[in-house]
Amino acid sequence: MFTVQQIDEAHSKVKSGAEFPAYIQEIKTFGVKSFETFVSDGHTDYHGDQDYRTSSDPLYAPLVSAQHTNAEQFSKDLKNHQQGGTDFFTFCADCAKSGIEKWIVDLDKMTCIYYDQSGQEILTEQIPS
Repeated sequence: MFTVQQIDEAHSKVKSGAEFPAYIQEIKTFGVKSFETFVSDGHTDYHGDQDYRTSSDPLYAPLVSAQHTNAEQFSKDLKNHQQGGTDFFTFCADCAKSGIEKWIVDLDKMTCIYYDQSGQEILTEQIPS
C-alpha cells in the first residue's frame, strides 16, 4: 500500500493549482482512491482499497473556520489559488475565513468537493485529467 511519504514526495512537485491534475494522476498510480483534507490543521486522510487508510500529520497550528459560509469569497480565493496566487497555508486560511471545513477528492470520479461546517457541499469541481 501507499505511504504518506510517497504522497508527500509527489505533492512536493506541486507549486500551484495548475499542477494539481498531474499530482492526482501520480498518486492514483500509488493506489489512492480518495483523500479528505481538513482546513483546521491541514492534515489529510488518504483512502485506498480494502478500507486502507493513512493520515498525514497536521501542517500548522489550528485554524478556526467561520460559522457562516461565504461561497462567493471562497470561489474567488480558490480561483486565485489555482492560478498560483497563494500557497497552501494561505489558501487554507482563506478557506477558514469563508467557512470551509474540508474538501474531499475522489480519484475515481475525478471530483473535488468543498464542504462547510455543517457538512453541506459548497462547491464541486471536476478535476481535469
